[in-house]
Amino acid sequence: MAAHHDFQAFTEGLRVPGLPLIAPDRFAEALHLRQQELAQLARVHRTTVADAPTNAKLQQYMRDTLRVLSAATEVSGERTRAIYWYRNTPIPEFEHRTAEQLVSTGKAEAVMSYLLSVGGGSTG
Repeated sequence: MAAHHDFQAFTEGLRVPGLPLIAPDRFAEALHLRQQELAQLARVHRTTVADAPTNAKLQQYMRDTLRVLSAATEVSGERTRAIYWYRNTPIPEFEHRTAEQLVSTGKAEAVMSYLLSVGGGSTG
């Protein structure tokens, strides 16, 4: 699975060297976000991204995003398509909110379930 290997390499590139943490600056750059946008999405103070990159809430948001992106990559077959979908595509089943908006409000599991149903061919 080329998409799976590509996604693993992508996530490894987001890692804080030597630590089991995601680097917020690398994450923001990879998703074409300003650090302030990342803070808003993770629902943390705007200075948290730079000043407290190990913040649990910030790390959890980024992990949830990567889980959803991994599933979306499996469905779409391409990481860049998955990122575009995640950030920009309104989902009718969720009042036309994007996956990014849903994950920001703690609904990563609902998005994962949606992707599983789409991947299985029961929706979309």
